[in-house]
Order: sequence, then structure tokens, then C-alpha cells
Amino acid sequence: MLSNHYPIKDIQRIIGAAGTIINESTISTLLTDSRRISNASEGLFFALSGRRNGHEFIAEAYAAGVRNFVVKQQTEIKMPEANFLLVDDVLGALQKLAAYHRSRYKLDVIGITGSNGKTIVKEWLYQLLCVDKHIVRNPKSYNSQIGVPLSVWQISDKDNLGIFEAGISTTSEMEKLEPIIKPTIGVLTHIGSAHDEGFKDRSEKVLEKLKLFTHCKLLIHNYDQLIDYKKDIPVKNCFSWSQNFNQADLYVFAETVISRNYYLRAKYKGKEIECLIPFMDEASIENAIVCWATMLALDYSPEEADKRIERLSPVSMRLELKNGINDCSVIDDSYNSDVQSLEIALNFLNQQNQHPVRTLILSDIFQSGLQQDVLYRQVANMISLKKIDKFIGVGEALMARQDYFDSPQKYFFEDTQALLLQLNTLNFDHETILIKGSRSFEFERISQALTLKAHETVMEISLNALLNNLNFYKSKLKPGVKIMAMVKAFSYGSGTFEVANILQYNKVDYLAVAYIDEGVALRNSGIDLPVMVLNPEVSAFDKLIEYNLEPEIFSFNLLDEFVKYAQTNSLNSYPVHLKIDTGMHRLGFEDFEIETLCDLLEVNRYIKVKSVFSHLVASDAAEHDEFTKKQIKNFKRAYTQIEEALGYKVIKHIANTSGITRFPSAQYDMVRLGIGLYGIDAAIPANSGALQPIATLKTSVSQVKKVPKTDTIGYNRNGKLSADGKIATVRIGYADGYLRAFGNGVGKMLVRGNLVPTVGNISMDMCTLDVSNIDVREGDEVIVFNHEHGIEELAKQIGTIPYEILTNVSQRVKRVYFYE
Repeated sequence: MLSNHYPIKDIQRIIGAAGTIINESTISTLLTDSRRISNASEGLFFALSGRRNGHEFIAEAYAAGVRNFVVKQQTEIKMPEANFLLVDDVLGALQKLAAYHRSRYKLDVIGITGSNGKTIVKEWLYQLLCVDKHIVRNPKSYNSQIGVPLSVWQISDKDNLGIFEAGISTTSEMEKLEPIIKPTIGVLTHIGSAHDEGFKDRSEKVLEKLKLFTHCKLLIHNYDQLIDYKKDIPVKNCFSWSQNFNQADLYVFAETVISRNYYLRAKYKGKEIECLIPFMDEASIENAIVCWATMLALDYSPEEADKRIERLSPVSMRLELKNGINDCSVIDDSYNSDVQSLEIALNFLNQQNQHPVRTLILSDIFQSGLQQDVLYRQVANMISLKKIDKFIGVGEALMARQDYFDSPQKYFFEDTQALLLQLNTLNFDHETILIKGSRSFEFERISQALTLKAHETVMEISLNALLNNLNFYKSKLKPGVKIMAMVKAFSYGSGTFEVANILQYNKVDYLAVAYIDEGVALRNSGIDLPVMVLNPEVSAFDKLIEYNLEPEIFSFNLLDEFVKYAQTNSLNSYPVHLKIDTGMHRLGFEDFEIETLCDLLEVNRYIKVKSVFSHLVASDAAEHDEFTKKQIKNFKRAYTQIEEALGYKVIKHIANTSGITRFPSAQYDMVRLGIGLYGIDAAIPANSGALQPIATLKTSVSQVKKVPKTDTIGYNRNGKLSADGKIATVRIGYADGYLRAFGNGVGKMLVRGNLVPTVGNISMDMCTLDVSNIDVREGDEVIVFNHEHGIEELAKQIGTIPYEILTNVSQRVKRVYFYE
């Protein structure tokens, strides 16, 4: 019997590492993140260097119990019990170890790649084939250079089929993933524009993706996509599908909508076959056809394929963080449950610090391939390690194993209905509640019961996009440069603790808010990062000190007031930040005031200057570069005088979002990242793919009406159609932040993929759209802005800036946070 337990000496040999083994260990778990340590005693930590240097977190991993490390350089910190395996390339060592592990197993593996649909197709193939096979697959969308080896490491004796997806962003990446996955069956999904920026043209991207199938015995693909690449396909035995060419093995020639399902007819082996797809959107239909073709290529009968595809369930790709009842937060992951995704969800739960109690509602887990006692002991151990305060188990298997769980509060229910009947007795209050359930348990009913009700206008915030943007700017920093993240004004309209939690978890160095009450809200939500307050009020100094907030000092009057407060309250060396006015002319000490400021600082023991900073006026505008350089020069002169007067070094920062990339010499000790964190930077071309918009504002249609061209629409009779037509009234108005300036055709929204103009004035709670030329129904989704119809475009429509659009979205618009 093969095992995924390796003696550390064997691993040293496999990856070709130097180093002396001082502690005989057995390894079963691969670790790459010091914040997510599990099974530490059998863990091997790879100190990866990318946007973060993993060597800086070795001590943290050691403190968590890890004793085995793969490193590029030896750490200077004394760790007497640790084994260090030295390699030239840590990521390469991780990949080499995973490839070796894969080579020991003779199971069939389906390798999936493409631009879009990889994760959906993988999860649907799992749903379709798990009846017959014991399947190992990537958790969620772990398809990167790191995610693939971590996924393949899960292969064990019990598995007889693997399904792994591979994602790439540039050339020379797939050749590293192919020997790790080593697929025997290939599936190519939709080829689109995703990651085009990493290749010189679409052809180069297709050829790179085809490398995954180098050693496959079968490839399933869309005939249309590879017409121009027939000579480049590395597989002799192919199964193709098409909606356009009857030469394909599966020729889909007809489609009809039947009761909100898609009915397809096709030619296969000279016969007509059919398939009912339980989805309506174009992407799902294409992904389902890929699965249909795969099942037929694997010799399933057309009847069996149709029967199984008709039962496909939607795949929830993301966790939703929402406001709950009784000041709770609800993390909704109510559509799937397996051990791997449970661990991911628990890690996200542990990032949340806004409430003192962490609660998990979990259903029985199906199709794990493990004996139930083994499975639930593993689950119980995971929950114990994550320090869950309240555990609620639903299902017969969990009820039968109540004694496995040691949470301070634990409750068990036979089914979802039994829990719903007792929900009010569980006294949810100031808790972060993770809802994690298999689809058959219908945990969406629990989510609805625990979530605050709100009207249908919602702003969705992608925490993954926020992380992408943070990591982009991190990649532009010189070594050792810190990041201060601006979370003022409700994080530019995007949320408070929801955004701050993920920034803290991803180790930004400072946060900045505009006013003291914003800082107090962060502290009350469990944020313990240093927080600078940009505009501290003298009347609120008590709160500033009580909550350990650090004031910006921008004038002699404010300095005098704070020093007097410090004297009265016996404060010594309290951290403050000095603002220098180098040309913005809002707040700050001017050039002629620096000498006097230095005199005051020399004799002052009540404060300690933590940083000196200034603000660039036009770092995004090339026409003002000479003025920006002048600002930087003035700043250097000011901080040099101040450091000389103080007799010690301070943190220096002047670069804002655009300054980070356009003036790297001005990064100094720290940069301040603002609107770029939220996906907007005038210095970065919008089509570069470097930044991702984090917000989508959506609403819905309340009513559709036919209106003759002779009638008027809305207040003051300002709205008219140019011809007899239709209008749709939608649930958003100026009280939600959709300003009156967008009225009378100035603003546009997306309805069923069509950009349609407003008609008439914008009202307080609603507005109307001209939908004369499209089929619209009550309840249809309406996009105010998203990645296609961007905030920048809305700003242009009314002659303002993206900041105003984002921060104007009112608090009554519900925010829902997604994490994939």
C-alpha cells in the first residue's frame, strides 16, 4: 500500500536538498502560509519568495509547531529542533516533490485547462463521475504554480480518478504543471481573453495551454477553437464537439428553452441524441456541453449522460460575507461541503475579528471516500485547531458522533428543519457565523433566517480582487518598504472591518482613517494594526488614547493642544505623525515653519514622532511631473531637518497610489495605498489587467411599462421617449448614491447585457430606464457598475472622479463580500 507519509530524509533526496537532518520526522502535510498551519508536527513549510518572502515567516511557523522547512537561505534565528532543507529554488522543490508523489500512482487523471470554465467543469465532472469513481481534485480553484502541487499532494491509495485544473498567466508555466498533474485525459474549456496580457497573441496562449496534454491518451475539445491548430494538438485520439461544424464527434445542432432548462439535440455516432441542461446562461451551457462530450468520450451511454447532466447543481465558487441579525456577521458557504473546502472556509472565518465568538454550522459531509469515524475525527480535530467557540452539527452522522467535538458550546440536530425550529433558542449575538452545508441540506434557509433583510440594491465587494490589487502594489515596492492602507470614508464606500480584516490578515503595516470614530470602529472590530488618524479632533483625544490611535499633527495649534493633553494625562513618547505641506496647501507645516517645529520637537518628551509625511498633488499626471519632483525635493529637505533635530530616524512617506509606480524613488520607508486598492489608478491603463475593480453595484427591475412618445416620465415631466416604447423602473435613486446628475439620458445601466439610458429625473428611491429595444421582465438584474461598465465611465458621464462615485454609495445599500 502506498502512503503519503514521507520520512524527511526521503524528501531531502527527492528534491535534491542540502542540509543536515537533526530531527527524524515524517511528513504528510505541505505548508506555504504561516497563517494557515495544520498538522504542524507532520508539516513541511516551503519558504516561498514571491510578493512576500516566506523566509520572513519561518519564526511564525516554528512558533506554531512546524519543525521542517525548505529554504533558499539559512535563517539566523536559533531554532534548535528544526530541520532546514536548502535548495536553490523553493517553488521548484515543491513542484518536484508533488511530481514525484504523482508518479507513484497509476490512476487516470483528467487535466483541465482553458481561459474560462475550468473550475465549473472540474466540479461538474466530479458531480457526474463520483457515483462510479473515488475522485481527488483541486480544492476550489487551486490551479496555480503553487495550488496545483498542493492539490496533487492529496492523491492517495483510495483514489482511482484525479481531476485537476491548471491555470497559467504567461509562457513557460504549463511545462512545469504538466509533469505534476501528468494527465491521461485532457479537457480544453473555453478559450477567451483572460490573461491575454501575458502572451504576445492568442495563438501563443493556445499553444502554451496545449502543453498540458503532451502525454494524454485522449483530448476533449471544442472543434471550432482548434481548427487552426490541428497540427499542434499533441494527442492522436481526440473527441470534439461543436455547435457549428457537423464534422465534430458531438454536433449540437438544435437548442430550445423548456421550463427554464436548456434542451439540446445533437448528432453522435450517426444518431440523434438529446440532453437537458438545468441552466440558462451561455457560459453554463458551454460548460455543460464540455461535460456532456467528456462523458460520451469516456464511453457513458447518451441516456446515462443525459440523466446525470439533468441533475447537475450550480457550483458555489465563493464565500459570501453578509450582515446578520443581532450584530452578527454571516459567512454563507451553504452549497457545498467537503473536507478541503471546509478548511478554506474555516481559514476565512479565522480572518474575521469583528466579533468575540466564532460559530460554525455544519452539515454531514457526503462522498468523502473516508470511513465515517475517520472523517469526523478529522473534522473535529480541524474545528478544535481553529478554536471554534460554538459548533452546530446537522445530520445523523454528526449527531451520532457528538462526543468527538470539544467546542465550548455545541448543539446537534437531526436535520435542517429541526435546527430552524430551535434557531431562536441558540441566542446568536455578536458572532461570526460560518454556514457550511451539503446542498441536500438546503442550508440557504438557515442563511436567510440569520441574514439581515435589505432591499434589492446591493454592492458586491470581491475580496479576491482587493487582494490582487494589494499584491500588485506589493510587487512594485522596493525591499523593506511598508504599506499604509487607506480605509477612510468606509474604505472608499467598500466597508470597514470587512476590508480591514483582510488587510490585517495579509500583513499591511498601517491603516489610516480620516476621523477618530472611524478608528474606534476598527478597534471594536478586532483590528490591532497601528492606525493613523488624519484629522483628529481635540474634543475626542480621550477616545484616541483609549483606543491606541495615532494622530496626524499638521499645525502648531494642534501640536500645542495634544502636548497639553499629554502633560495633563501623564503621557510620555506618544506616537504622532507630522504632516508637511509641500504644495497641496490643505493641511501641514509649511517650509518656513519647519525650523520652529524642530525647536519645539527638540525639547518635547511627551510625544514621539513615528513618521513624517506629505501628500503628492498630481502624481498620476505626467504634465505635472516637474511639480511632483519639486514636492519630493521639498519633502526631503523638511524630513532631513526634522530627523536632525530629533536625533533619531523616522518613517518617511509621500508616495500615494499613483506615486508608487510612477515615482519609485519616492517610496522611502512607506507608501500610502488608497484608491488603487479598490481597483482604480489613473496611472495604470485600464486594459492592462494589473488591477481588478472590486465593486459591483446592482439592483433590479420593479416594473415594466409601455409608454407612448407623447407622455412624460418622472418628476417635472422632464422625461420623454423619442418613439412609443417601454420603460423599466429600477430600485435605485439618489438616496442610494445614484446622483440626480445621471438623469435624463446622462447615465446608463446594463440590462441583460445591453447598455440602456436613464429617462427622466432620478428620484430618491428609484429611477427609470429606456428599455424599448430589449426584452425585460420584472425582477431582472440591473448592473449600475461592474468590471464591464466601470466606475471611471460613470465618473465621466457626470464630470466627476471615481472617488466620488464609490464613496457616494449610501449605507442603506447592503454590502455583500465575496471570497473565492
